[in-house]
Amino acid sequence: MPTAVTPVRQLDPHAVTKLTEAAQELLSAFGGDPRSSALIRQLPGTAATLSAGIRHVCRPVDTSAGLYVVRGIPVDDETIGPTPDHWSTAGHSGAVHDVALLLLATVMGTPIAWEGQQDGRFVHNIVPSPGHEEEQTGASSTVLLSPHTEDAFHPGRAHLLILGCMRNHDAVATTAASVRQVELPSADVELLSRPALPILPDDAYAEAQAYAGTPPPVPTLWGSPDGLTLRFDPAYTPLGEATEEHRAAYDRLAEELSRVSVAVSLEPGDVLVVDNDLVVHGRVPFKARYDGTDRWLKRASVRVPGRRTRPASEANEHGYGQSALEAHPS
Repeated sequence: MPTAVTPVRQLDPHAVTKLTEAAQELLSAFGGDPRSSALIRQLPGTAATLSAGIRHVCRPVDTSAGLYVVRGIPVDDETIGPTPDHWSTAGHSGAVHDVALLLLATVMGTPIAWEGQQDGRFVHNIVPSPGHEEEQTGASSTVLLSPHTEDAFHPGRAHLLILGCMRNHDAVATTAASVRQVELPSADVELLSRPALPILPDDAYAEAQAYAGTPPPVPTLWGSPDGLTLRFDPAYTPLGEATEEHRAAYDRLAEELSRVSVAVSLEPGDVLVVDNDLVVHGRVPFKARYDGTDRWLKRASVRVPGRRTRPASEANEHGYGQSALEAHPS
């Protein structure tokens, strides 16, 4: 897998200072709790005061790669404390980075959270956890995290996925592949644009997996005003129920995504922004030590108001009973 040159958008030191100060002021005003509902409500007002430089860095993706890295935010390895061994034990570790990530997310759109994941947090801690090594979730480590669309099972999934790196001593790579860079026969595109198979909830959504409704079939590919988009999660797609022709087309798409896939090894302070309509992401396997020095990312999800990248049929999906919470509903 090539380690391609990922587009990097550098924050200037003045912009970083203002972003960090704004995050710290919000934390101080609301008791140091990045989960405070009052703090979440204040995000738009504070984000509006950020510099034009930050807004320029947070502009939409503008290459077929469908992603970019924001660089320049410092992370102190000692100050953030040890890597938690589970998201539920993270507490307020790295809280200023939670808020900074949410401010960047608010410049880009509307941050969202899920009632059924990580207790409704708007920022998730992605860490390897004992007992979860072989799952297809962010808590795994020893297995390849298969390339997938984030929250592919849900019609209200994020348009943008943001991954902020707190610690990555082992240079564990995030994988990414853009549908805008694959080469597929038009017949495959047409076939995969038909709703044929459902995408089931992943293991991070126990309540959704128990939902009694009939799983709706969804398309894998479709056209949008800007080009081809996708909804892809083979680990949770019952491909055994598809026709041989459909499985063959799906396999060719998977092979093409593998061919164009790149490895992005984030450094502390890097913020990877992924267009969730264009790019599938994953992670290479690694050996977790569980000694407080393992890889640690913070994740935020963003909806972009008015974006036209989803088929109208998604409005009829039940979302397996899961509801998204918006940080500042429009």
